[in-house]
Amino acid sequence: MVRVAVSLRSGRGRARLDRERSDLVATVAHELRSPLTGVKGFVQALLNRWDKLNDEQKKLMLTTVNADADRLSRLIAELLDVARIDTGRLSLYPRPVDASILVQRVVDSVQAGTARHLVYEAPAELPLIQADPDKFTQVVTNLVENAVRHGDGTVTVTLEGLPDGADFAGVQLTVDDEGEGISPDIRRRVFTKFWTGGVRGGSGLGMYIVNGLAKAHGGFVTIGDSPSGGARIQVSWPLGHED
Repeated sequence: MVRVAVSLRSGRGRARLDRERSDLVATVAHELRSPLTGVKGFVQALLNRWDKLNDEQKKLMLTTVNADADRLSRLIAELLDVARIDTGRLSLYPRPVDASILVQRVVDSVQAGTARHLVYEAPAELPLIQADPDKFTQVVTNLVENAVRHGDGTVTVTLEGLPDGADFAGVQLTVDDEGEGISPDIRRRVFTKFWTGGVRGGSGLGMYIVNGLAKAHGGFVTIGDSPSGGARIQVSWPLGHED
C-alpha cells in the first residue's frame, strides 16, 4: 500500500510571514547601519587626518566610536534575546534575590548618566523574589531607561509587595514618567517587536524583551497612566521559594 500525505498551506499566511521576515530584516539593517556609519566615518577621519588632529579631537572621536560600538553590542544582545524568547531557548538561572538592592543599583546607574531626576521608593523590608538576577536587572534597566528617554520631568520607581487578592504572592515594580503617556488603544502594540511610540530613539525591542522575561519567570507586565498623566509600567514578579 502506498500512502500519500498532502499538506495544504495558506498562500495568504505564507505571504504574511514573508512580509514579516522582510520587515524584520529591513528594520535590523536600519538599526545596525546607523551606528556602523558613525564608526566608519570617525575611523576614516582619524586615519586620514591623524597628524592634523589634536589630542582632544582624537579623544572626542574615539569616545564617539566607543559609544557607537556599545550601541551595536547592545542591539546584537537584544536581537539574541528576542530569538531565544521566540524559540523558547531562553536560559534562566533563577534563585531567591533581593529585588530592592538590584533596583537601587539600576536607578543609581541610570541617574549617573542623565540630568533627569529619578526617585526610588521602597519599604525597608520586602520578601525575596525568584529571579535570574541578570535578567531581572535587564528588565528594570529597560523600563527606567525607557522612562528617561520617552518621558519628561521626574521618573519615579516604586517597589512594593503585591496586594492581597493578587494572582500570586510577589512584588510589584512600578515605573512612572511625566511624559505624554501611552494611549489605551495602542498599549497591546507596545509589546511587539520594533515598536517605537516616540521620537527619541531606541531599538523598539525593549518592551518585547521585558514582557518575555517577566512571563518566563511567571510574572506579567501591565501599562497604565501615571499620576501626572504620563506612562505607568508595572511588572508583577513572584516571590522566591521558601525553604
